[in-house]
Amino acid sequence: MSSPRVVLYTRAGCHLCDEARPVVAQVAAEAGEQWVEVDVDTDPVLVARHGEYVPVVTVDGVQQAFWRVEAPRLRRALGVTG
Repeated sequence: MSSPRVVLYTRAGCHLCDEARPVVAQVAAEAGEQWVEVDVDTDPVLVARHGEYVPVVTVDGVQQAFWRVEAPRLRRALGVTG
């Protein structure tokens, strides 16, 4: 089984993360893709990498957004048309 293409990096108590979660879920579903959520505070490397710049969304390991996750941009990254 392969890893999900879409990763949403979050942390507890992050209101922007709460806003990003349904956007990621919806767009991933439209694209037929699995996604995973990772709490950055569980890994010191992720804390150092992302700091206060959460949520962060990556597709195939490439950062697509931080703070505000926009559905149109994520759709483009996943090749969703229409």
